[in-house]
Amino acid sequence: MAVLILAMLVIGVAMVGSLADYHTLVSAHRPLGILILCLALIRLAYRRRHPAPRLPADLPAWQRVTAHASHVALYALMIGLPLVGWAMLSAARYPIVLFGPLVLPPIMPASPVLYAALRGLHTVLAYGLAAIVLLHLAAALMHGLVRRDGVLASMTGWRQPAHPAPDAALRR
Repeated sequence: MAVLILAMLVIGVAMVGSLADYHTLVSAHRPLGILILCLALIRLAYRRRHPAPRLPADLPAWQRVTAHASHVALYALMIGLPLVGWAMLSAARYPIVLFGPLVLPPIMPASPVLYAALRGLHTVLAYGLAAIVLLHLAAALMHGLVRRDGVLASMTGWRQPAHPAPDAALRR
């Protein structure tokens, strides 16, 4: 998910800055957005049945609240941003071609005014997602490099290195 989200943010910035490659970029951006939407819904369903690992007991309350709020924001943006993009393109009557003949139906009526409003919202939400991703990355690095409390390992799926018990090291 992280790689897809970062790719979408880069593609989005490139789309705004490149008229020559716009159509190529947008043809990749649309199906990736729908893929992120589908994967986010699957993740949300999984998370409802399998709670996230517990945070360290010594984590200050404000960091617990911030962690929870950032996760809610990430899920809201992973679901909301593609839906707003889909609605925006529907209002402009641009087809969302996933691949080959598979085209998503419009979810909004055709309206230049609605398109303009949704385009602005899509931009603001994308900046918000970029900010949340950067904060999430900073928190992950803090847990991995400063606190060394296993949170980064649980986020990435990496195993923590096994540390021998202090007694075992002395007996060698």
